[in-house]
Amino acid sequence: MFNILHLFIIYLDLTMFTPFHVSGCSLELLKPGEQGIVAVCKTQDENIRKKLILMGIKTGSSIILEQNFPSLIIKVDYISMTIEREIARAIYVRIIQ
Repeated sequence: MFNILHLFIIYLDLTMFTPFHVSGCSLELLKPGEQGIVAVCKTQDENIRKKLILMGIKTGSSIILEQNFPSLIIKVDYISMTIEREIARAIYVRIIQ
């Protein structure tokens, strides 16, 4: 049975907090035209890390996937570039709806 404290907590949960949805994925899984903000770059490969730095891709960068086949073309801060799928797998983005 619920006591008054349990009912009050349920009431607070329903009235004080608005629902939200955060979605994210690897850059490789974006669909053409989708945009994301880089959340993290996950790789142990030093060569991939260097490539990401040279391309200017870092946490907080805005990325739009322009094309995913036959090659991945992205736009990072108004600059379009082609990237390898291995690099795209290492970039995790928060999708902007």
